[in-house]
Amino acid sequence: MNKIAIFLAAGFEEIEALTVVDICRRAGISVTMASVTADVVVEGSHGIKVTADCTLEEVDFDSMDMLVLPGGMPGTTNLEACDKLMEQVNAFDQAGKYVAAICAAPSVLGHRGILEGRKACCYPGFEDQLKGAEVVYDAVAVSEHVITSRGMGCAISFGLAITAVFCGDEKAKELSKGIIYE
Repeated sequence: MNKIAIFLAAGFEEIEALTVVDICRRAGISVTMASVTADVVVEGSHGIKVTADCTLEEVDFDSMDMLVLPGGMPGTTNLEACDKLMEQVNAFDQAGKYVAAICAAPSVLGHRGILEGRKACCYPGFEDQLKGAEVVYDAVAVSEHVITSRGMGCAISFGLAITAVFCGDEKAKELSKGIIYE
């Protein structure tokens, strides 16, 4: 079974995180919600408190196949300020393992040079933060082992793109039909 970890920082965009969790779990992907704070309860950008499965310190990064960064403000800046998480994002990229980010969070990948020479998308206004990327305006951009998406309204497409990577296009289409999407 494939395993992904999605990281929650204070001020994360709730729909972007939880939609990915929901869709990927429906597909049979093991998803760990990890708080980058010392507390498993993390408050999102709209005041919704979510209980993560664990803290960052408890994540077995060696067993993960993908790291996912939801957007939101100040969630994105709080993720980027987490040195241990950024070390892992760098390590995943260098190993060719999947990293995914939505909304403002692709800027974190841009700051780290991960988008260099790749197609990428983000929330409008953050394009200048996608250092070296070929900026596209699709709902989702999949470029090698990097997946980016534009924002809350694209969260289902983002979750389905992640599902397609690990479970195939047919499973993603089946899920899309089952949730009455497109």
